[in-house]
Amino acid sequence: MKKLLASVAIAAVVAMAGPALATDIIVVAHGQANDPFWSVVKNGVEKAAKDTGVKVQFRSPETFDMVQMGQMIDAAVNQDPDGLVVSIPDGDALGPAIKRAVAAGIPVISMNSGSDVAHKLGALLHVGQSEFDAGKIAGQKLAELGGKKAICVNQEVGNVSLDLRCAGFKEGFGKAVKVLPTTNDPAEVEAKVRAALESDPDLNVILALNASLVGEPSVKAAQAVGRNTVLISTFDLSAGFLKFIADGKAAFAIDQQQFLQGYLPVAFLALNAQYGLVPGGDVPSGPNLVTKEAAAKVIDLSAKGIR
Repeated sequence: MKKLLASVAIAAVVAMAGPALATDIIVVAHGQANDPFWSVVKNGVEKAAKDTGVKVQFRSPETFDMVQMGQMIDAAVNQDPDGLVVSIPDGDALGPAIKRAVAAGIPVISMNSGSDVAHKLGALLHVGQSEFDAGKIAGQKLAELGGKKAICVNQEVGNVSLDLRCAGFKEGFGKAVKVLPTTNDPAEVEAKVRAALESDPDLNVILALNASLVGEPSVKAAQAVGRNTVLISTFDLSAGFLKFIADGKAAFAIDQQQFLQGYLPVAFLALNAQYGLVPGGDVPSGPNLVTKEAAAKVIDLSAKGIR
């Protein structure tokens, strides 16, 4: 992946050495405005725009709203950009809008979610991770660490990507798993996880699907009820959760490198617009397990909005 990113950066420098790109790219993501995960994606988008010299607009609904997101994609198609980047948390809901973009001759790259439907909808490629496989890897690892009974804390039930994480986790863990639905309000997450721990003394594994909004409150809930031996892990990174890992209060985080998910599609579409170049396949940005040995090294980068 480092070699791939380096190649993109070199190509971008070459592109900037010639005439300025008159290229417009629109990014439509499902991420909510209060989610730090998506601010890192946006940082990647903005860095790619700066490196390649293209104009990029980043749009997302204020809440997890597939109707509004579909309307945003339609509005982007009406602007006839040189490229469109989309996340696809619900292929059924967003498919018609994405197909309209493809039919209009707009190159589309999907990122973050939708690896299972991206090509069917006409996307050139997908940048992200297999959510089911990532969940399965997490389940296997937590079972190896001594997990017996688990909850998968899902802050966006109905988001296909998050549902796949829990499904993969169940398969990999191979033992009792219950999905605990919440919102993305950290206070609610902490209260619900605390209640789950207090009501079930056999519960010893928690998988969160977001680091700052779910993972950190889950650790605080376990600490509040004195359940210090509960194995807690999360998808994605935050400086706070990485500190918990480094201090031995959490097991690991699953890093999908969302900065790359923002950066690479924009860089690829910029190169496609100028040279007709595009990778011949999907780019897996994860999963990568960040354990205690590595956590301290990436805390600073996470705080800076890169990891």
